[in-house]
Amino acid sequence: MPTVVAADRRPWAVFLVFLRLGLTSFGGPIAHLAYFRTEFVQQRRWLDEHEYASLVALCQFLPGPASSQVGFALGWSRAGYQGALAAWCGFTLPSALLLVAFAYLLLQHGQVLPAGLLPGLMVAALAVVAQAVWGMGRSLCPDAPRRALALLAAAAVWLWPSAWTLMGVIVLGAVIGRWGLALAPAPAASPAEGAQAALQIPVGRRLAWGCLAVFVAALALWPLWAWASGSFWVALVEVFYRSGALVFGGGHVVLPMLQAEVVPKGWVDLETFLAGYAVAQAVPGPLFTFAAFLGAAMGGWLGAVLALLAVFAPGMLVLLAALPHWERLRQSAQAQSALAGVNAAVVGLLLAALLLPLQAGVLASAQDVALLALAALALLWGKWPAWLVVLGSGALGALWAALG
Repeated sequence: MPTVVAADRRPWAVFLVFLRLGLTSFGGPIAHLAYFRTEFVQQRRWLDEHEYASLVALCQFLPGPASSQVGFALGWSRAGYQGALAAWCGFTLPSALLLVAFAYLLLQHGQVLPAGLLPGLMVAALAVVAQAVWGMGRSLCPDAPRRALALLAAAAVWLWPSAWTLMGVIVLGAVIGRWGLALAPAPAASPAEGAQAALQIPVGRRLAWGCLAVFVAALALWPLWAWASGSFWVALVEVFYRSGALVFGGGHVVLPMLQAEVVPKGWVDLETFLAGYAVAQAVPGPLFTFAAFLGAAMGGWLGAVLALLAVFAPGMLVLLAALPHWERLRQSAQAQSALAGVNAAVVGLLLAALLLPLQAGVLASAQDVALLALAALALLWGKWPAWLVVLGSGALGALWAALG
């Protein structure tokens, strides 16, 4: 392990490093992981290339926000649980605060916003989802069986849009993947390579099993508490915790999870949901902070804090549970096949998340259709960053409304 200065191991120093990343890391989880590699492998030398690659592979294997999980683990390796919390806070707070501010602006002063701005943002959100479907479909559904599984998942959610359908699709994807997809496990490392790639993150087996128990208990018991208590706040935490626990394949997958939960219940209308999702693309930091926008829209500052903590908690718990067992998971053909099935299913969930708003009439005019085409071309063909497309779509929507 490279030598680092003592200051790097103070939680406050870890917080400042991740705060700068939280203020400047645009572009989604893949870009975030590239920023982390530059910062922590090449410049600060907190770990080497092999260790970083192994950590990224683990976090992409698990449910939850991969870039935030990588940052959490890096903070833990520097300064224990205090460093992990410092890393998470530094990377998460900038975008969370910006999205909470937008929620207050939209709900309390929405009448002063230019006409056409919100429709433009909604169109941008659909374009970003279309880009995610295209990109994830190409990487996660490379063969006919997985493409068929994705289409079946999309059809199921489109015909029966509910949170239970989403959960069933993920479970079915894992079962089909486990028994129907024959994938080779990762090759076993030689002793020298294994020692080089071993993650130097001190998580004991007792702590790991404890985190797994908490993860499973909360997932199983919180719905019963929400049903028995009838409390809105308990129900809010349950919805966001369950959504965070079932997100595989990247931050975009949280969209259909949360949309199926909060829109049918009337907690947030579809227009507000899509506008917030679009703005989440235009701010730096993890996409999971979209939960802070929804929480603020539903319950003010308390709702924002509860939703934010609930959606991130399961990913961090399952990360700590898996760290001591990663090499065994990495070499399990059954685990890799089940994950491949889940990933194909979540591509279908994203496709359904694109089709359902279209079915609901989000595109209300020919101008909206033209704007969607322009935004999709800018993302897929022009390779424009999502934040620029969001800002441009909002500005064009407002301009067309002013001229028309």
